[in-house]
Amino acid sequence: MYREMNATEILERLAACKSEKNRRGMARFGINVERAYGVGVTTIRKLRKGLRRDHALAAELWESGVHEARIFACLIDEPARVSDGQMERWALDFDSWDLCDQCCSNLFDKTPCALEKARAWPERDREFVKRAGFVLMCALAVHDKKAPDRIFLDFLPLIERQAHDERNYVKKAVNWALRQIGKRNPALNAAARETAERILAQDAKAARWIARHALRELAGEKILAKFGRRGMPPAAQEPF
Repeated sequence: MYREMNATEILERLAACKSEKNRRGMARFGINVERAYGVGVTTIRKLRKGLRRDHALAAELWESGVHEARIFACLIDEPARVSDGQMERWALDFDSWDLCDQCCSNLFDKTPCALEKARAWPERDREFVKRAGFVLMCALAVHDKKAPDRIFLDFLPLIERQAHDERNYVKKAVNWALRQIGKRNPALNAAARETAERILAQDAKAARWIARHALRELAGEKILAKFGRRGMPPAAQEPF
């Protein structure tokens, strides 16, 4: 049974859940709390439960500028109605890693332009837009079970090319994308590890960090157990 709430009601409910303690905790984790109430994602999801997807409502919530309302917007928008222009506008509004990640993994990865943005945004200079490109790669690698390997193989040169970026939120997203691609199947594991070895040879501190952390997981016992040693291509059987 669906229920109805407008933007004003949602904003009032979010405001009623304000927590200064949570705001301080969010700030400690590097989240921009300038326009945040301190409401956790679990609470936001509970408030969203039972509501229909609504493109116009999502737009209103986003325009409020409230951090939690924007996360709510990502959960309620209609992916098929999200345009290229909307994705570009919202990406420019990203001011925190969690908003970037929630938007990309709950909404943008399901839109018609997801692949296009995953290819384009890693080449941008703006920190959270660039991060968004790599988070989209992660979300597609995890959620799109039927996507062909070619899509993810094409992401690897982008990952390699941008591995020198020292900014923390970019560096961590590059590493995350490389690991998620390498965890899809044995063939992509081998390709991701080969990419990581080339990244390791780059003369950049960020690149070495990305490569070492990726190789540690992609050649670890958990991955070997998941795929089965016999099913792993030769390049993926050598321990790191």
